[in-house]
Amino acid sequence: MKIGFLAMSGVRAHDPKLLELGLTLPGFVERSKQVAALPSLGLLYLAAVTPPGHELAYFEAPRAGNEPDELLDCDLVAISTFSAQIFEAYAIAERLRNAGVKVAIGGLHATVRPEEALAHADHVVVGEGENVWPAVVRAVERREPGRIWRASDFEPVDVANLPVPRYDLLGARPYNRFTVQTSRGCPWRCEFCASSVMLTERYRRRPVEHVVRDLRAILALRPDAFIEFADDNTFVDKSWGKELCRAIEPLGIKWFTETDVSVADDPELVDLLAVSGCRQLLIGLESPDASALGGLERRTNFKARRARDYEHAIDALQSHGVTVDGCFILGLDRHGPEIFDQVFEFARRTALYEVQITYLTPFPGTPLHARLEREKRLLAPDRWDLCTLFDVIYQPARMTPDELRAGFYGLTDRLYSRSAMRERRGAFFERRQAARATRA
Repeated sequence: MKIGFLAMSGVRAHDPKLLELGLTLPGFVERSKQVAALPSLGLLYLAAVTPPGHELAYFEAPRAGNEPDELLDCDLVAISTFSAQIFEAYAIAERLRNAGVKVAIGGLHATVRPEEALAHADHVVVGEGENVWPAVVRAVERREPGRIWRASDFEPVDVANLPVPRYDLLGARPYNRFTVQTSRGCPWRCEFCASSVMLTERYRRRPVEHVVRDLRAILALRPDAFIEFADDNTFVDKSWGKELCRAIEPLGIKWFTETDVSVADDPELVDLLAVSGCRQLLIGLESPDASALGGLERRTNFKARRARDYEHAIDALQSHGVTVDGCFILGLDRHGPEIFDQVFEFARRTALYEVQITYLTPFPGTPLHARLEREKRLLAPDRWDLCTLFDVIYQPARMTPDELRAGFYGLTDRLYSRSAMRERRGAFFERRQAARATRA
């Protein structure tokens, strides 16, 4: 068979005022554009575990209606998508099925809404796909009826035995970043999180030598590749993290990942981050107001406990030249109109190199969605296309939706103005230079 792997790409937002104000300002969607330009690592893993004897091809579609015509030549197409793109994915799936192509859909949205997905696809994969996918391929070969496939019915995925993703399928596409996974899951259970914690209950680290193996596979194809570790929280285990940094330092790569503020607890790890080529860490700070963080992390209240360490962590990392992309969620239940000034002043005071702001978003399947549904605060139930992080789809607790939008617009304008970015980055370089002089 000819099997296609289709990734939905592109930035999603529907708010016209935000599109006008924010998405054209410098820096606002730098991170979003980077994410949109990343290849789908999940699909590359599925390609790697596909049984031999099939012709494989990787495709991308920025929007429904823009999918490559070559998909129609496939016998089976696997589609990977997020909630914000799911209706577009369904439209593509239906066009393919009408042309006689079998379609499989998996990922976060399909995992929490499998029956919905099955109305638009032949096969739906729930949970991690590596051990399920070969069975799906065989079922299509045998012309078996479509169905929902649950990872819980198969052996758990052993991350120590994952193959090298099929990076070779990417061809000569001009990606600015390539992805490698070092771990799966996260030990924290944030109420709003719609990430791999929805696919797996456990936090698992991959063997460091396998991470290096995958990096070498990328470098063989693209020697100048910038690497993004596709993790939810890379440096939970500080000892393992230091082993990872030591192992990748000789490769001479530049890289980025996501983690939490505890990464700065270990001075040796901070040193190793810098010398191993780490250029930036994305850290979910969520709010500069510690009182708003209570209960966000449902297991140990990690966010609230660590809020007092935010400024120290940012300074420790950035003084070593590792820039921080500080992420804030606006519209938490304890946020009032004062939050917008608080975020702006915190970013200015700490000289955050990058700042990312989003609305609180109740993604399907998250505890947040379930709570807001119980409280009858969802404004657009089942409008998954509005789950963009940039559209208000719930009733805030201490503001009206219009007040939240207006505050977001104003903060966007202030944060990403050229003068504000120049001030923050100028302060970053000054502090880094002073720290280097002190260490010398």
